[in-house]
Amino acid sequence: MKIAVDAMGGDFAPEAIVEGAVLAARELPEDVTIVLVGKQAVIEELLTKYQHTGSQIEVVHAEEVVEMGEHPTKALSQKPNSSIGVGFKLLREKQVDAFCGAGNTGAMHVGALFSIKAIEGVQRPCIAGFVPQVTGGHAIMLDIGANADCKPEMLEQFGEIGSIYAQYTFGIDKPRVALMNIGEEEQKGSLVAQAAHQMLKNNRKIHFIGNIEGKDMFVGKADVIVTDGFTGNILFKLGESLYEVTKGLGISHEFIDKTNYESVGGSPIVGVNGNVIIAHGISTPTAIKNMLHMTRKQVETNAYQKIAQALS
Repeated sequence: MKIAVDAMGGDFAPEAIVEGAVLAARELPEDVTIVLVGKQAVIEELLTKYQHTGSQIEVVHAEEVVEMGEHPTKALSQKPNSSIGVGFKLLREKQVDAFCGAGNTGAMHVGALFSIKAIEGVQRPCIAGFVPQVTGGHAIMLDIGANADCKPEMLEQFGEIGSIYAQYTFGIDKPRVALMNIGEEEQKGSLVAQAAHQMLKNNRKIHFIGNIEGKDMFVGKADVIVTDGFTGNILFKLGESLYEVTKGLGISHEFIDKTNYESVGGSPIVGVNGNVIIAHGISTPTAIKNMLHMTRKQVETNAYQKIAQALS
């Protein structure tokens, strides 16, 4: 298995990315190779600094960098030799099994759509977030930022592809799918939410349990939480803030620790023909390490292939 990482993307790149890769290489099985994509001389100097020895890390040179504030489509077209561009080329040509990056989120999403493309039948690929549950494990929430405006048909499909992803990633036979709303009654919410509720309710491919509210996000009511990217992004980042707030107050708890973005380290793009993971721009070495562990599990489950089979 080979996992490519954009070594130049992120607020603390390339140092945090390379150090995280070194930490992961010490823990991952020997059959997993990490491919760092970026400026070779810089990466190799850092590998020496962090005392990496062995063959589990490879370097692929990429001269250019897509900066955090650049327009995604324009940057990718003008910088084909960027670390993101080269990373997606490796993924498209199946030289690697996954591509991860903590850089420009828009460029990662656009790069996935332009290179490996959406799975046939998927209206809009989305970004999925792992939401810790007080009952143990995680629920998957989608979308958390790729599609701010969604039609009811898109929300229904998020429920369907999210259910398949949860089934194979979490090992749940019949994942419970819920729609995030402002009330539990099916007539509640916007016109889009009401229409989406009916579609999800009538979809025989999923186990739809109805609406849930914001207060239900962490309590184990659902395995798949469906929402638009605008609402999902706000909710997800609110959840992530719990760790920093409680830490500042001197409060520590095992569940709160799981809301720390570092604990999972990344969010998959669901609905594309490959494994693409987006990490936080502020990713630390610990976050990168955990992202690589999560990516390895995703590659092993072949979730994107299961989605493609289900929609074919």
